[in-house]
Amino acid sequence: MKRFGTFFLTLILCLAAPMLALASSGHGPELDGSKLSIIWVIPFVCMLLSIALGPLTVPHFWHHHFGKVALFWGLAFLVPCWIVYGSEMAVSQLIHAVCQEYLPFIILLFALFTVAGGVRLKGQLVGTPVVNTGILAVGTILASWMGTTGAAMLLIRPLLRANAHRKFRVHSVIFFIFLVANIGGSLTPLGDPPLFLGFLKGVSFFWTTKHLLIITGLISALLLALYFVVDTILFAKEGKPHLASTSDEKLGLDGKINLLLLAGVVASVLISGVWNPGVDFSKHGIPMTLNGVVRDISLLIIAGLSWVLTSKECRRLNDFTWEPILEVAKLFIGIFISMVPAIAILRAGEHGALASVIALVSHEGQPVNSMFFWCTGLLSSFLDNAPTYLVFFNTAGGDAVHLMGEWADTLTSISAGAVFMGAVTYIGNAPNFMVRSIAAEQGIPMPSFFGYMVWSVGILFPLFGLLTLLFFM
Repeated sequence: MKRFGTFFLTLILCLAAPMLALASSGHGPELDGSKLSIIWVIPFVCMLLSIALGPLTVPHFWHHHFGKVALFWGLAFLVPCWIVYGSEMAVSQLIHAVCQEYLPFIILLFALFTVAGGVRLKGQLVGTPVVNTGILAVGTILASWMGTTGAAMLLIRPLLRANAHRKFRVHSVIFFIFLVANIGGSLTPLGDPPLFLGFLKGVSFFWTTKHLLIITGLISALLLALYFVVDTILFAKEGKPHLASTSDEKLGLDGKINLLLLAGVVASVLISGVWNPGVDFSKHGIPMTLNGVVRDISLLIIAGLSWVLTSKECRRLNDFTWEPILEVAKLFIGIFISMVPAIAILRAGEHGALASVIALVSHEGQPVNSMFFWCTGLLSSFLDNAPTYLVFFNTAGGDAVHLMGEWADTLTSISAGAVFMGAVTYIGNAPNFMVRSIAAEQGIPMPSFFGYMVWSVGILFPLFGLLTLLFFM
């Protein structure tokens, strides 16, 4: 309880502190990506390498000091920025990264983690290939309607408990990340942040449902079929194990109030996108909208209600701890700060150090949809997929009406790339790392950063190649 209270209070203070800082700082300058060399991306690359190599090379040090490492790489960008461009620029970039990017991200994750962690599936599911494939299928469907993070946090613990008696469990978590934490969220703006940004830019709510349904259905069906085959083989190799003990508890849900609160989280995010009171704080510096502040405060209140209204026994039986969200919060503050110059360079388009990447997506004024799919996707695998989507959305003209009409195939390519390829790395989408942390906390030997990419590249890239041939050429 004390740890929750500290974390909850910290989030509230973090929400208020940037507003106070903005009120006294004046209008902050923007970082011109066209003037940045690729050298500025080094801290972000080192941040990624630390996540990849730290747990392997110095596990004891990493376990106790990964938060300090993340802070170091954030400062590795901010300090040179201060020296080269001055204190005003450095402070402005810090406040922007924290206030507009990191805080909405971590507050939403915190709310979903707290609320979904209060829902416990009672009774006993036995992790057979049929049951496991069913859980993945249900999660894939739910992801577009309650968000990939919400669906992932709701179902990862039932999946882990159902397979607690199994020897081979890593593959189930990896396919769960592929399907529930990423690909399943491609059909509505509620599913994944990039699509929500498109919705705010004028893309109609059910446009992605119509244009991505066949694509999403195909890749999901192929992955589910592949998973069923792999799990069946491994289940047989284990000797088709039975549970050591059985429970008389009937199947059902404990903590049902959290389902209502989960709907409240989804509603808060959706309303913040469609409700525009026209009140913002841009005169104090970096723009902050009233609907955004109301959304974040509402999410914190919902998280608090979930904690108060859910019994401690329910959370204990659900194996709920704060460690996964704390790990994500510490690591992603370093990621969000250190990736600032990478995003700025990308936004500079043909005038930036990544101009060669931008040039790949068009030929003689016409879009190259296959390259829109792969460029948006590969960059989304390592950068925040929401601003990456927006960069290529604007590169394609930025006119939602035109993109939904004549260039519908291009918008489909951008949308699919941003959502699907979030599954390529642990940091490609918000719930990936959290799912990994929850699984590792329960004793599953999850692969390293690069080890996971062996799985994702080996399994997903051939499927992405197939989608390219069928839909994006």
